[in-house]
Amino acid sequence: MGKWLSTLALVLLTALPGLAGANSEAPILVASADMARYLPSPDGLIAKTLQDIRSNRLDDALREVNRVISLRPDFKLAHLIKGDLLMARSRPLSGIGTMTSRSATSAQSLSDLRDEARVRLLRYIDQPDPALLPRQILQLAAEQKYALLADASRARLYLFENVNGEPRLKADFYMTIGKNGTDKRTEGDKRTPMGIYQIARELPRKSLADLYGAGAFPLDYPNEWDRTQGRSGHGIWLHGVPSDTYSRPPRSSDGCVVVTNPDLKEISRWVQPGATPVVLADRTDWIDRESWEQARNDLLAQLQSWQASWQEREADRFLGHYASDFLNGEGRVWSENKRRNITDKTWIKVELEDISLFLYPGVEDGKPMAYAEFTQRYSSDRLSSVSRKRLYWQLDAGHWRIVMEKTSELPTRLAQR
Repeated sequence: MGKWLSTLALVLLTALPGLAGANSEAPILVASADMARYLPSPDGLIAKTLQDIRSNRLDDALREVNRVISLRPDFKLAHLIKGDLLMARSRPLSGIGTMTSRSATSAQSLSDLRDEARVRLLRYIDQPDPALLPRQILQLAAEQKYALLADASRARLYLFENVNGEPRLKADFYMTIGKNGTDKRTEGDKRTPMGIYQIARELPRKSLADLYGAGAFPLDYPNEWDRTQGRSGHGIWLHGVPSDTYSRPPRSSDGCVVVTNPDLKEISRWVQPGATPVVLADRTDWIDRESWEQARNDLLAQLQSWQASWQEREADRFLGHYASDFLNGEGRVWSENKRRNITDKTWIKVELEDISLFLYPGVEDGKPMAYAEFTQRYSSDRLSSVSRKRLYWQLDAGHWRIVMEKTSELPTRLAQR
């Protein structure tokens, strides 16, 4: 069989447009022939199988895919590839699943499995350089030990560890999103939302239907920004797969983020309800450290300027940090009260702690967005308070302006240092 350069191999060689020269300046780690560090997981083995097919090592590929099936008889993609490899002994194939009976597998199912093969192979031949950092996560507060970032374009869920406030890639997992992609707008649109969310709670397997597999982590969609934008829907969870399924195609959920049951168990070791941010994005922007630090410092500078103008009781300068649409809209009464409160004080002190900073996925009205969350300790000659504050920023003519501000007062026992 190895003597054939099958059409299947050619299909895999060209299945990932842009990898061969179209973006030669992008930092890429090309997987070597030594895949030992990924074995013997089913995901690593299926990637090795696809690599062998691309290199026309069809006998090796058959051996690897048999190992996958022995480990996970419920891995549908592995069975499909094995059938192709067996047929390749007698004739070249035109693609993955071309010899499968239409009565056994629907055209949609074949398309889904081909997509799964593509993104799984992409994981191993186009990895981000370890020196790069995610633009979407600029700073993590101390209590945020870990963060999750979902990359819809690559069907990967990245787990980052908080190392002195910086996100360090710890692991990544194959994932499934909504049937109709991202940017959820309405109830039932079968899309996965884009935004920054929190894991609200953990639901144990025993309390769930088999559809959700090893467990579930409901997210707090719609968040406060979603609601102002008129986005509806509910029940966006991170969960597993049914007990008779190893994995689902890249786009096959009703909007949830879905991972294999072994991966969900692994993720559950690290995430913590109420303290693990989940960033859902179309794609991860990997950038070099200098660019990442510049993006973080720019946003920190805006936050510090906001803080300083408040402490210095410069009402006009303070309100200049807010978008005009906010000040002239729902924030009109707030801004009038804020101006009076600032000018009436003899002195003001504002301390910011536990700061986390993110670039918000997607754009609104063509303008990039950012998100800051922190503990605020406020004191003046008339009042003292401790609260948790959330600021949503929008980039307008080169300046970050606040388009939404939300404050949650902390109970006294939690507010104490």
